[in-house]
This record gives sequence, structure tokens and C-alpha cells, in this order.
Amino acid sequence: MPTSAIRFPGALGAELAARLDAPLLPPRAYALFAHCFTCSKDSKAASFISSALIEHGIAVLRFDFTGLGSSDGDFANTGFSSNVADLVAAADWLRANHGAPSIFIGHSLGGAAVLAAASRIAEVRAVATLAAPYDPAHVKGMIKSSVAEIEAKGEAEVALAGRSFRIRREFLDDLDAQKQHEVITKLRRALLVMHSPIDDTVPIDNATGIFVAAKHPKSFVSLDTADHLLTRRDDARYAAAVLAAWAGRFVPLADPHRIEGEAGEVVVAETREGQFTQAIAAAGHALRADEPQSVGGLGSAPGPYDLLLAALGACTAMTIRMYADLKKLPLERVSVRLTHQKIHATDCADCETKEGKIDRIDRVVTLEGSLDDAQRAKLMEIADKCPVHRTLHSEVKVVTQAA
Repeated sequence: MPTSAIRFPGALGAELAARLDAPLLPPRAYALFAHCFTCSKDSKAASFISSALIEHGIAVLRFDFTGLGSSDGDFANTGFSSNVADLVAAADWLRANHGAPSIFIGHSLGGAAVLAAASRIAEVRAVATLAAPYDPAHVKGMIKSSVAEIEAKGEAEVALAGRSFRIRREFLDDLDAQKQHEVITKLRRALLVMHSPIDDTVPIDNATGIFVAAKHPKSFVSLDTADHLLTRRDDARYAAAVLAAWAGRFVPLADPHRIEGEAGEVVVAETREGQFTQAIAAAGHALRADEPQSVGGLGSAPGPYDLLLAALGACTAMTIRMYADLKKLPLERVSVRLTHQKIHATDCADCETKEGKIDRIDRVVTLEGSLDDAQRAKLMEIADKCPVHRTLHSEVKVVTQAA
């Protein structure tokens, strides 16, 4: 996936470090991801979810809040309100340089921040929270052993996740000043609340609070056995897949280049997203074709020869399977590996063509099951009888006419 390193000014004037992860094809939507308290844009949750959303055509901007990760600024001067303002600054940069975000995603305290920031971004249509606290002041529980010192001295060094952070009284006052219930009730955006029932950092009753306060349309999805930081790729990918499917109800994510064909025909049309990108309609299914970047394509889909090999491989396996089932042979599974290359005709002793180059397809068939030698030999013989194989070896007449 193409990833761009970006820097833009945050709400407090410091330069913020960001990554824009984009699909190979032009994005169908832009999303903004807010990381958890004292985390960074490179957390596992941010990285895993971003890479998964790209598969759905969604570009994701993830950035470090002021004073965190690779961003400039002093964390001690920040608070929940400045995080919200950083989100607005990130959305403004995205709008000015690529496209306004229509999806907001926030993890943990970042989830509370996107709830607070969403109403300030007109283009946002869908908001998703992951393990978010109902009240931003929940964060005080993570530093409860230092709260008294902060209130007495005005600031204190607090150890969080193996790192030291200087937190001031203003940070605590800012948390207490948030009116998150009012923010959620006035969200006026589609909301997806995702939370694990075994989250011991931000208990699931926080999800209940958010969900009950929100107006429809709203949805809740349990993340089952996920931990608070979504450190397992499978959990993050599941969350991203659900999020993309859900967001598609509120943000146009359908392929704008999808085409339809009549029964019995295959239709191919340029999409003009790249020099060679093609939309394909075949048997009621939508496919894509492209060329590798090395020859000027985007590398976003299989090339024409890849599809040709796929057709031969599929036909080979299907033909073998039909014969094995008909003869009740103990064939458990067929797999076919194919490669294509151009070779000199003089290197092919049994070819009719003797000059120039010819196409050579190498096909390796694997037959699994308790087959004897005679059965294996017969199935390999059947492989050469598949209809596509016969088409490739027979005279083919292609008739072309203008529409």
C-alpha cells in the first residue's frame, strides 16, 4: 500500500507527524484515525486497522497528537481539548490536500476525541469508536496515584506504558470540564461503538454509556476476546471489516466503475483510474484487471496473462475433479500452479513454429489423496482434456467489430 509521511501544523502551532495510507486505486473515502492516550500513529491498532481499511478502498490519515510519537510540541502543554483541536487541524489538512474525511475512527481516548470533534467537521458522516471511555475523565484512573501530587504541586512526572510524561493540573481540569454526554447526544452522525467485554482498561459499561446517550443511527459490535490495545491483527482486521461494511451504509463506498453485462457475455471497460485499469463483468461478478507498475500500471489487479493462467488452472482442476468424482477415485484435493513465458521457437523441439518466439505455459498439478500410480497417471492425462486447454491448442478465430 502507498504510504506517505506527512507533517502539518497542529492546533498549538507544533508540527504534527502523520502517515497517509492509501489504496492503489483512487480512494472511495477518506478516514481520520485518532490513537489512544499516550500511544502513537504507529500503534498496532492504528497500523492494523489502517491496512485493513485500505482493502476496502478507504484511505486513512493517522497522526501523532502534539507532544507524542514523532510530533513536535510539549505533551505537558496539551489536554483533551487540544487533542480535539488537533483532529480538526488534521481534517482541515486532509480536505485541502486530498479530500475531506467522511469517516472518523478513534481508539480509547482517541474515541472520545473523535466524538467531540465530529460535529466540527461538516463532511463527517460516520463515527466509529474502539474501546472508548464514555467520559474523558476516565483517564484520571490511569494516573490516580499521581492525581493528589498534580493537584498539590501543579504538575508531576507520571509513568505510563514504560514512559514518563509530565502532566499538569490544567490537564485534569480540562478533562473534568468536558460535557461528553451533551456532545454524544448532539452528535448527529451515524455511530458505531466497538468494545471488548473483557477490556479491563476501559470496561464495557463505557460502551453502554456511549450507546445509550447517542441517537440513531447507532450500532454496537462486541470485539469478543480482543484486548484493550487491539494488539492481535485478527481482532483489528475484524473491526476494520465490520467498520467498512457499516460505513458503506452512510458513505459511498461502492465501486463507481462497476459494470454489468448480459447473460453469456463478458464486458471489459476502462476505468481511467490508471493507464491500464479495467473493470470486468463476467457471469454476474465484478472483476478487475491492470498491469504491474513496472510497465506503467498501478499493480492494482491481475494482468491479462494472469487471468488467462487462472482460467486454465481453474478449468484443469474442475475437469480433474469431475472425472475423479465420476469414477469415485479417492481424490481429496487438486491444486494447480502455472507460469507463463516467451521462449525461442528453436528451444522447443516438438513445436510446429520454428522461428521467432512462442508462448510457453508451465503447469504443475498436485493431486492429494490415496491414489495409486495408475489413477494418478489417468488424472494427469485428463488434465490435458480440460476445455480451456483444448481451446488454447485449437485454431481460434476472434471476430472484432466496432460497436
